[in-house]
Amino acid sequence: MAVLTFNEVTCKGCRLCVEACPKKILDLDTSRVNAKGYNPVLCRDIDTCTACAVCARVCPDSVIKVEKGAEE
Repeated sequence: MAVLTFNEVTCKGCRLCVEACPKKILDLDTSRVNAKGYNPVLCRDIDTCTACAVCARVCPDSVIKVEKGAEE
């Protein structure tokens, strides 16, 4: 199981992680904005995440932290 942590304060909503995710489970949260006025990223289906960390590698602002959680 993967654990994704997003630093929503620094997210610029650039969508690079959304486009790069091989499982297509990331999106921008259009229901809210952060302090800088951007829609932050969110994970729509954490159970599908494989912790490949492609999203974290493409993020220009190091917003995403990916960890492999304990297997259930």
